[in-house]
Amino acid sequence: MTKQKVRIESDTMGEIEVPEWALWGAQTQRAVENFPISGYRFDRRFIRALGLIKKCAAEVNSEIGLLEKQKADWIADAAQEVIDAKLDDHFAVDIFQTGSGTSTNMNANEVIANRAIQLAGGKVGSRDPIHPNDHVNMGQSSNDVIPTAIHVSAAETIKNELQPALETLAAKLNEKAKVFMPVLKIGRTHLQDATPIRLGQEFSGYAAQAKLSAHRAIKAVQALRELPIGGTAVGTGINTHPEFGQRMVAKLSEQTGIEFVEAENHFEAQAAKDGICEASGLIRTIAVSLSKIANDIRWLAGGPRCGIGEIKIPQTQPGSSLMPGKVNPVMNEMLVQAAAQVIGNDTTITLAARDSIFELNTMMPVMARNLLESIRLLANAVKVFTERCIEDIEPNVERCRQMIEQSLAMCTTLAPIIGYDRAAAIAKEAYSTGKTVRQVALEKNVLSADQLDKLLDPASMTEPKRKN
Repeated sequence: MTKQKVRIESDTMGEIEVPEWALWGAQTQRAVENFPISGYRFDRRFIRALGLIKKCAAEVNSEIGLLEKQKADWIADAAQEVIDAKLDDHFAVDIFQTGSGTSTNMNANEVIANRAIQLAGGKVGSRDPIHPNDHVNMGQSSNDVIPTAIHVSAAETIKNELQPALETLAAKLNEKAKVFMPVLKIGRTHLQDATPIRLGQEFSGYAAQAKLSAHRAIKAVQALRELPIGGTAVGTGINTHPEFGQRMVAKLSEQTGIEFVEAENHFEAQAAKDGICEASGLIRTIAVSLSKIANDIRWLAGGPRCGIGEIKIPQTQPGSSLMPGKVNPVMNEMLVQAAAQVIGNDTTITLAARDSIFELNTMMPVMARNLLESIRLLANAVKVFTERCIEDIEPNVERCRQMIEQSLAMCTTLAPIIGYDRAAAIAKEAYSTGKTVRQVALEKNVLSADQLDKLLDPASMTEPKRKN
């Protein structure tokens, strides 16, 4: 086996071999060797955010006269390649690393510096004319860059991927609700028969859940609006220009279309991760809501002959290697599993947020991974669920009609006329004999046939009279 070519780079700890092809430097190489833990890497969206931060920082430092324009241009051009996913192979550090994310910040600094050196016609690893710390990291610290990258990447992903997927789901469910409104069916509470409901009313509830989920996604973006950039090491802003944070926020807002603001208190913004924890909690709530929708729909479609079977969902693939013809609600199961992962991710984020000690949280990489994974999973799962399940759901009108007539809860509208106890007795006799409530009530002559027809009309039960 041919040994890969290496170059020698150095840092404050001495010399180290770096693969010749790699744009990273000594500090990244030490992290690669120190953390062969999971194989998990930072999400592409996070790497994009790092590129945005480094590009904006170069521009700001040039505008305020701290960085030569030519050097700033080289850095900005190299950072743009990071933004455009052209250098992803050079981001090699595992998620499970130093809790501040310093290794990944330095990974970005070194890759951008070396690529900028290439653009300047220099030698990779020479730190001439661009230095990873002095130039690419100017006015920054891992302690404000990494949380800023988390906020920016998560907010962008929610705005561009998750919220639109939820809005589409809500719209499709609302369409189904309108189409299904004439269909009468039995309601259920405690997994037991309840009074009638319209299938459209049931689906209108799902549509409202999806719409509220989209609103919660907007709230999650708002929870991430404050950016810690400009606080450097501990929130004091040491070694950076007083206008750096404000100018950075303005540029990042322009680049993303999100109205970010500089942290009102940099000490809070760096010492705690409450905003990330809040955003994750909202994403978890969305996951819980989606689980409810997916679970209800697969219950309603259960069967096809021996379950509830009130609706028909699309058949997308064979369901069994043993039972011919079996088809499972795979899209629903997919969404429920994705939601379960999100709920677990939120637990990890909650525990990680608790590890904010004095001036810094030291579990930021795992928070970044889990939050971005949650957003990405839900965005993809919702999109597929909408397209491959919700779009083609159909009602089983005859099944709905049969189950209403068989329901013991039909006696509910008799209670105000004949009393609760007599109505309950009719329900019990109907259950024990296998007859319908209507049949038992007619046999006992509790009311005339016309009165029973009026009282046991399921449509009227779905539209109770209200005071004006």
